[in-house]
Amino acid sequence: MVQMPAMNAVVEVLRSEGVDTAFGCPGAAILPLYKALETVGGIEHLTVRHEEGAAHMADAWARTSGKVGVAIGTSGPAGTNMITGLYTALADSVPIVCITGQAVSTKLHQEAFQAVEIVDIAAPVTKWAVQIKEASQAPWIFREAFRIARDGRPGPVLVDIPLDIAQGTIEYDPAIDAPLAVNSVRPHLPRVERALDMLLAAEHPLILAGGGVIIAEAAGELAELAEYLNIPVQVTLMGKGAFDEDSRLYSGMTGVQTSQRYGNASFLESDLVLAVGARFGDRHTGQLDVYRGDRAFIHVDIEPTQIGRVFEPDLGIVSDAKLFLRAILDLAKKRGAAREAGAWVSRVNELKADLGRREDFDTVPIKAPRVYREINEVFDEDTYFVTAIGLYQIWGGQHQKAYKPRHYQVCGQAGPLGWEIPAAIGVKKALKKTEPDAEVVGIVGDYSFQYMVEELAVGAQYDVPFVLIMINNEYLGLIRQAEIPYGMNYQVDIHYDDYGSDNVKIMEAYGCSGRRVCEPGEIREALEWARKEARATSRPVLVEIMIEREANTPHGPAIDAVVEYEPVPEHTA
Repeated sequence: MVQMPAMNAVVEVLRSEGVDTAFGCPGAAILPLYKALETVGGIEHLTVRHEEGAAHMADAWARTSGKVGVAIGTSGPAGTNMITGLYTALADSVPIVCITGQAVSTKLHQEAFQAVEIVDIAAPVTKWAVQIKEASQAPWIFREAFRIARDGRPGPVLVDIPLDIAQGTIEYDPAIDAPLAVNSVRPHLPRVERALDMLLAAEHPLILAGGGVIIAEAAGELAELAEYLNIPVQVTLMGKGAFDEDSRLYSGMTGVQTSQRYGNASFLESDLVLAVGARFGDRHTGQLDVYRGDRAFIHVDIEPTQIGRVFEPDLGIVSDAKLFLRAILDLAKKRGAAREAGAWVSRVNELKADLGRREDFDTVPIKAPRVYREINEVFDEDTYFVTAIGLYQIWGGQHQKAYKPRHYQVCGQAGPLGWEIPAAIGVKKALKKTEPDAEVVGIVGDYSFQYMVEELAVGAQYDVPFVLIMINNEYLGLIRQAEIPYGMNYQVDIHYDDYGSDNVKIMEAYGCSGRRVCEPGEIREALEWARKEARATSRPVLVEIMIEREANTPHGPAIDAVVEYEPVPEHTA
């Protein structure tokens, strides 16, 4: 056998698992792994300014590439700094492996410097958190870490490596090793038959595509099934991009916040929902009695414990989304069950025509829907977008179009502020071989921008070009709106000296570029400038758009509360 440092074996495993980029920050307890990265080669490393940023970069890299992302940190606070990133990946079913250094194993019980029980801390926000006890375990624990991250419902894993273990030498021959197999979760055919029977019997069926459709690379099967049976398709926030929003069969998004009015209306008129790879999150369902109504539900998910977690469906099917959609499509074709578009498809398109949200505002200050109209018109279907949490996430769900899977990345469930800048870096690095010229755009709020603004230095140092579009209302906008029913306007105003942080100057301080826009007629030219500037400089570029300070977005406590057949005010408290 071949003898080598244990960490060299780890790097060989990472390479064979498809990792070509890692994000991290070196420190004393993790230096053996960094020595291996230098010695073995083949993996580009970006040195981050905060370990949370590393986890978010690995997260977005994984969402875009479909592979397992890797973040690295040293002992102590490096691991605790990654917890938010691990939680985000767990909530959104993203496969990443976070690697932490640790104090030597003989000192862990003696309160050694930066020694913390990171495995116990990380356990609730990972699929598996493990500490390597013997150097000879290293390659095999990493093989299992990658398998677990990818298997079933994907998610994060943390591997902790004490310094003395990392310094060991082991026998390992990478030439005769390979990734561990991930089990295929195939649907049980009688349940597929029952699902098709229910679909064909329904008068107003909908297909609801969640993030599981994107994870399973099942967008093609989804489109083919919808077209063959002429069934309208809705998406969840995490499923955005699974179905072309310009399709005649696209029927919007249902929900309390990130929804279209016509999506809520068509959902309420449906009599059966085939949900594939969706969790029934509370911002999607609103009040369950209204959401469920008298309609039937078929719930398809790769994770058995998801079925029945929120409510009991009429039919549950445990399956990979792609394998289920292929099975039901093949069965429909075998039966010759193709259907023409009928009254239901016409009704959905009637609702789309009648219940759109207004976007043609020309007033000053700028109204947010106008910003999204310009975004939809300036950037094409091949653009990759990232966005996070706040009013702008809601506006994005309501107004921004997505056409392709993995092109609209959003931290949907955990909602960490600051996700956009590191995520944009992760997306861009994931595309370095397949689409090196692809445009990456981060849509960010003025508050979220400040959470991880230090990662702009990573974009500048490593020549990672992307466009940031900041929607700035100088408030904690979503919280300010939430305070209205309480009669409050407390601790949500973040402007000072008539403006607040000069975000353009912050960009310039990091060696990047920025421009501020105050009138709607300036938006398009600024966006076009940013696209050219990002290409020319190979660095992040900001367009800061000053919108009305007391902007609100329409949403309510349940889906019936936001369905109005008459035009509703878009920006009233």
